[in-house]
Amino acid sequence: MTVLIGTQDGVYRSQSGDLEDVERVLDSSVTLSVRSFENRGSFVASKTGLYRSADEGKSWERLGVPRTEVYAIAVSPDGNRLYAGTHPAHLYVSTDDGKTWLELEGFQDLPSRGRWHTPRHRGRSHVRSLGVHPDRPNRLVAGVEVGGVHVSDDYGETWAERRHGLQAVRQDDLQYDVHHVLVETADEYVVSCGGGLYRTRDTGHSWTRLDVDPDRSYFQEALSYRGTLYAAAQTLPPTLPMGTRYRKRDVNASLFESMDGGDSFESKSYPGSPDEFVYAWAAVDGRVLAGTTEGRVIVRENDNWTTLGHVPGWIRSISGG
Repeated sequence: MTVLIGTQDGVYRSQSGDLEDVERVLDSSVTLSVRSFENRGSFVASKTGLYRSADEGKSWERLGVPRTEVYAIAVSPDGNRLYAGTHPAHLYVSTDDGKTWLELEGFQDLPSRGRWHTPRHRGRSHVRSLGVHPDRPNRLVAGVEVGGVHVSDDYGETWAERRHGLQAVRQDDLQYDVHHVLVETADEYVVSCGGGLYRTRDTGHSWTRLDVDPDRSYFQEALSYRGTLYAAAQTLPPTLPMGTRYRKRDVNASLFESMDGGDSFESKSYPGSPDEFVYAWAAVDGRVLAGTTEGRVIVRENDNWTTLGHVPGWIRSISGG
């Protein structure tokens, strides 16, 4: 099966899925998310725009979202609504297959909206993650970096804050540094933050912190597949403020697996650790794949993690085509 890999320098594609035939197929610059949806094709959210492919990543068209930098994409269960989250943090919806876009202005009315910013992101924030579950197609979940988790029950028209309990004691004002929202059911989410890994089972009304290692509290993304929850953590963010150096000896990365929904985790060895941080996850054709900050793709097979292949540069997202 085709594998699509979003990197710091565009999108790479392997038609065979083994990465021996990997090639660069889209010059999208910094690519934040690659996602594929049944009967809707594949989408790339990047700092140069939102792109769609109808042929498993062979060719791409750019969709005209009003803001250039698109960080997150979601599709409603019936396929009739495309959602796009941008930098700065705005939300848009298209009901005509991406031809035109309407801003969901109610997203700007959230009480904490004026505090969504950080110097690390040009003094602003962005919608980093979007999710919809088939059991509640009217419910849209948004994760904001930096800003928290917010939920709409009317297709994005009005919003409620669900960020209380995500805060952590930090010196850099990143208490609500949400990178990814894993929507497991209509009410249960696992949220990867710069200050920990959290779970809610009541749509964000309450949160439980899952990670237990204070020296490794930076999480980027999580994956749930066939009863196992996968996550990875490190000491520092993969990018640091200008004027500082990213040193591998400061990464101290680990990979974790949980068989009980996050109540307990077991640390697993993997190629590239502890210098390479697992930044992206995907389940493709029955296999669990992960991508690292050094361009390594690893695969879970026979109870072990092994190297599947490499692409040039930092992997930010993986998806099946």
